Amino acid sequence: MKHIIFLLALFYSISVSSQIERVEPPNWWVGFKDSKLQLLVKGNDISALTPEIEYAGVRIQKVHKAKSPNYLFIDLQIDSDAKPGSFTIVFNAKGKKKLKHEYTLKEKQKPSDQYIGFDSSDVIYLITPDRFANANPDNDIIEGLKETAIDRKDDYARHGGDIQGITEHVDYISEMGFTAIWSCPLLTNDMDSYSYHGYAITDLYEIDPRFGTMSDYIELSAKANQNGVKLIMDQVANHCGSEHWWMKDLPFEDWINNQTNYEAGKKTIYSNHRRTTNQDIYASKIDAIGMTDGWFVDSMPDLNQNNPFMATYLIQNSIWWIESAQLGGIRQDTYPYPDKVFMSNWAGAIMNEYPNFSIVGEEWSYNPLLVGYWQQGAKNHDGYESNLKSTMDFPMQRKIVEALKEDEKWDKGLVKIYEGLANDFHYPSPKDIMVFPDNHDMDRIHTQFDEDPVLTKMAMAYFLTLPRIPQLYYGTEILLQNTAKPGDHGLIRTDFPGGWDGDTTNAFTATGLSAVQLDMQQYLKTLLQFRKNSTTIHEGRTIHFSPEDGVYLMFRIMDDNIVVLILNKNDESYVLDLTKFKEIGLEEKKLKDVITGNEILWKDSLNLEEKGATILTTLK
Repeated sequence: MKHIIFLLALFYSISVSSQIERVEPPNWWVGFKDSKLQLLVKGNDISALTPEIEYAGVRIQKVHKAKSPNYLFIDLQIDSDAKPGSFTIVFNAKGKKKLKHEYTLKEKQKPSDQYIGFDSSDVIYLITPDRFANANPDNDIIEGLKETAIDRKDDYARHGGDIQGITEHVDYISEMGFTAIWSCPLLTNDMDSYSYHGYAITDLYEIDPRFGTMSDYIELSAKANQNGVKLIMDQVANHCGSEHWWMKDLPFEDWINNQTNYEAGKKTIYSNHRRTTNQDIYASKIDAIGMTDGWFVDSMPDLNQNNPFMATYLIQNSIWWIESAQLGGIRQDTYPYPDKVFMSNWAGAIMNEYPNFSIVGEEWSYNPLLVGYWQQGAKNHDGYESNLKSTMDFPMQRKIVEALKEDEKWDKGLVKIYEGLANDFHYPSPKDIMVFPDNHDMDRIHTQFDEDPVLTKMAMAYFLTLPRIPQLYYGTEILLQNTAKPGDHGLIRTDFPGGWDGDTTNAFTATGLSAVQLDMQQYLKTLLQFRKNSTTIHEGRTIHFSPEDGVYLMFRIMDDNIVVLILNKNDESYVLDLTKFKEIGLEEKKLKDVITGNEILWKDSLNLEEKGATILTTLK
């Protein structure tokens, strides 16, 4: 009889505990400036229960029920004297057994002001993890997930790259001269297809097991930090994947935008993508709502940040990842699409906790007025303060490509970058803007230059000497391209050679690379290592001169140290008159060519023997 009672008790215990499916965030920390924490509790009929906590310094302030009976939102107050440790949340109901959940408050690993973000001293290496390196084939296929096939011949299938593959090549990234890694999202994308890219997240608190584990991610962060490399996390506040666990049981009637249509099985209302409605003083309400509330695609439900519980959930999720993985920055996807008041609150909450942290937002616009609107400190007509340190310089990216490809005319060619850089007066802090040759969503820079290595080098020289934070896409250093299929995202995110066993070419060891690839790899390594140690490029003031005869000069200046960039589009030898640049104060000074190591004396003229970029630095 006792045996039967024990089995019944065990069965009841299991069935009861299974009613609590999730508590998010799964843990928290003591010592935050913001003493409030809101727990999302998911479980069958959990709203019928009353939570209680007995732990010194922690108390329940309020309990919120959702429209769905399977959710509770619990507001906690965590006092400044609360100690790290575990406590039990007891869920009571009259006439029912108690449910219990153990919750942990951890001690912060370091003070919040020691979380140092990226800045103009950094160069960021962007990686699509599924396509970089497969160090652990055992996690290629995970039973129970919807997409399991591995097919490296299919540009849109999974190829098997993982977190361990990045970790094992942190040394390569650091030795090249990069100081930060931005990986496309690594969270679970349990979608039927195209799940490799990471932007249709189905669990905001879980590393996709095909990429690895939470321990793997923490190990990557630790090794990166040991090598002087920061880890930037790609986050998505605008949308989730249609297979996200909450889509089967939405807590409120307004958890996602256009939820009524979704629940009725009606046609998806897509975003009109009129991002200018964020700034336009004439914008209609219907256009503004159509931009923020519309979905990208059927498979990406648009999150409603105007729901206060959703807003809190997203803010806490970002802070949880900063603490858990010791992040060195966040890149926020599709920045203009969520509610902009929420985005200000989101960034403000993070920067309030981590005053030296960095966040960059993606504003895919070629208009610098729109890009500048989002940067912290902008003098906006509507008083909007974004709290966002950095945004992405799509305008300069386009200008550089046009400047180097176009024939020289009064309004074409190098004048495009001269006038493009002149727009910096609009930015509150130009050096905190992120500039890039390309990324995971656009043709690779070598394809944009019709596979001309000279133009690609010239662009790299300019990107890496600008008053900006540069970001390069993996494989740029070996001239990866997608010329066979321009605009094809799968091919843009091609495999990095050497990342898979059996690859005949290995860019990590330079095995099998062509002469032109080896040349570019060494060129960038030399330039990146120089930049890493150049305070003048990081912080110096900038002077540039209007281009003449297909030649453009930009100077970066800090005290007696001067870095000179010369872009020369002439195919034949050209004699550059140096007297035009007298105001810089370089007369009779010796300078060294950063790439070749050759020394020159700055006098009346300089012979530019061939088309290309020349980078000089004054000798001490």
